[in-house]
Amino acid sequence: MNVVFRTVALVGKHQSPEVAESLLLLAAFLREQGIEVLLEESTAVAVGAQGYLAASYETLDQRADLAVILGGDGTLLNAARQLAESGVPLVGVNQGQLGFMTDIARETMLDSMRSILAGSYSREQRFLLDAEVVRQGARVFQALALNDVVVNKGDIGRLIELEVKVDGELIHVLRADGLIVSTPTGSTAYALSANGPILHPAVAGIAIVPLCPHALSYRPITISDSSIVDIRVLAPHEGRIHFDGQAHCDAQGDDVIRIRRARCALTLLHPPGYSYFAMLREKLHWSSTPRA
Repeated sequence: MNVVFRTVALVGKHQSPEVAESLLLLAAFLREQGIEVLLEESTAVAVGAQGYLAASYETLDQRADLAVILGGDGTLLNAARQLAESGVPLVGVNQGQLGFMTDIARETMLDSMRSILAGSYSREQRFLLDAEVVRQGARVFQALALNDVVVNKGDIGRLIELEVKVDGELIHVLRADGLIVSTPTGSTAYALSANGPILHPAVAGIAIVPLCPHALSYRPITISDSSIVDIRVLAPHEGRIHFDGQAHCDAQGDDVIRIRRARCALTLLHPPGYSYFAMLREKLHWSSTPRA
């Protein structure tokens, strides 16, 4: 049964005049529908909104029935990590570039939101990765990732060596620029540019994709989403670990990056007519007419 949304949070890409215009338009529309509007606090400051309650992510966790993200996939990724544990569903309005997850166009924003508020939408869950960095037996860093966890060579202009295990079993010792561990959501992001597989969101799998491996025999592999991936940085190499390309930490030799499916999941709401394959055709230009 579709839920009635009484309180809606708005989160926007900072320092974007186009986003500010759309956000204020949407906020006024929602208020006209009798819906309480909350603005994420840094968004409120950036757009200079007056007359709306600015709230922290902690407050949005507790009070919002729905969060609408205005921006690109990067804006949604950040909000997703902040709100995933609360279970607040997200809707994405694309004001970025590709927009694999922000699937509502700016031009149809109000019509799409009118349909969603009326209960006409599809609901989809996306799982996240829970990653921790273990150093000498102690956890020194932990983060969630909706797209991917990337271990790379950092600022050093040479290969890094990584020992990769799945559920305690050695897969390979990799000499490469790095390694991507991706969810199905992230399979159309960085992993795709590294020749990784596209995983449909319904596939319960995790993709392991080498970055510029030294040997061509290293190939991407998809494993069960119930598996645990351990990546050891082999000394004397050091590296850097990135979470959705937004958070990061430095890795020392013998650090282990342990990655598993997170207990929480992200809920995305799509407007009527949404199709994952239609989105791929549009964003990846699969149906483009060849140029003469």
